Amino acid sequence: MYRVAGGEISKLLATAVALVVLGIAAVWLGLRTPQPQSAGDFEDCTEQVQASSPSDDERAAMMTACSARFAGRRKPGGGYTYYDFMQDRNFDIAGPNPSAEERRRIDFAYMAFLDTQRRGAMSAGLAGRQYEQLRADVESARQPVGPPLALTPPRNSIPIPAKRPADRSRSVHCEDGSLSCSWAKLSAVVKNAFASSSSKAKP
Repeated sequence: MYRVAGGEISKLLATAVALVVLGIAAVWLGLRTPQPQSAGDFEDCTEQVQASSPSDDERAAMMTACSARFAGRRKPGGGYTYYDFMQDRNFDIAGPNPSAEERRRIDFAYMAFLDTQRRGAMSAGLAGRQYEQLRADVESARQPVGPPLALTPPRNSIPIPAKRPADRSRSVHCEDGSLSCSWAKLSAVVKNAFASSSSKAKP
């Protein structure tokens, strides 16, 4: 037969007692916060919690458990909807929890959502850089430009002859009846008269 030392018996006995106490505590806690096991969806679960009328702390714990068990929420016309807080969007699902195929569809939608967000951020960054460049251009245009530049002709340029003043004694072709034309004709007649009289007076 096996011999067991006195110290080992006390260790085994203490371990057994600790296991029994833990089991009793687990059963007692399980009975204190009953989980609505027969619920088919989130709404059934919450109705059962409300019907059991637990204390406020127990009700909060039981509602959290209902929310963890069922991801979908009932739609008024039938079926369920799943809210994805990452996309801030609802998805229609067949049951109270999304199936594997529905999860895959939601994940693909999330990847497209992230791609759209990334493109939007890139466009916003580009627009911001363009705005800053435009602002810098406007600021540089507002700066004083300094003294005016003096334009000098090139050294090898050909001098342009100055226009001679027009001979006013010649008759100017003009329309009859205009004041300037009449005045020019009158002054030409007077000059001619003085010129002819002065030439006749000289022998």
